Amino acid sequence: MSSSTELCGKLETNVEIKAPAEKFYHIFKHTPHNVHNHTENFHGCELHEGEWGTEGSIICWDYFHDGKKRVSKQIVEAIDDEKISITFKCIEGDLMEHYKNFKIILVVTPKAEGEGSIVHWCFDYEKHHDEIIDPHTLIELANEVTNDLASHLAQA
Repeated sequence: MSSSTELCGKLETNVEIKAPAEKFYHIFKHTPHNVHNHTENFHGCELHEGEWGTEGSIICWDYFHDGKKRVSKQIVEAIDDEKISITFKCIEGDLMEHYKNFKIILVVTPKAEGEGSIVHWCFDYEKHHDEIIDPHTLIELANEVTNDLASHLAQA
């Protein structure tokens, strides 16, 4: 039997974009239901409880990953406007088949020099068992979605 530390993991990625940090952050805080308009990987986002842009609200994403349609129901666990950060905690859906806990932390940092920002994604998770692989393809998905949204913001 493996220890719980072997089952816990964290994957992170940074994506440099030309858009301002606040604009990118605004999409995930206030208008996640529009993400599907700008990327092929997401098909919708519905508000199940609460209000857009508030902690404790519950949203449900429809997305495409590893060749299949997927669903992820999440609670908006934390919003920090100062740090330009949002934490989503998965509570239902496909990810919960493999993970006891799965959090997605988004932090958008304005670049010190010049235009643009750095989009930082962190997946903090605990697997059900040690045969489950780390979610590297989800990090790739986050990179793709970030680039799709950044392209949209550059054109806007």
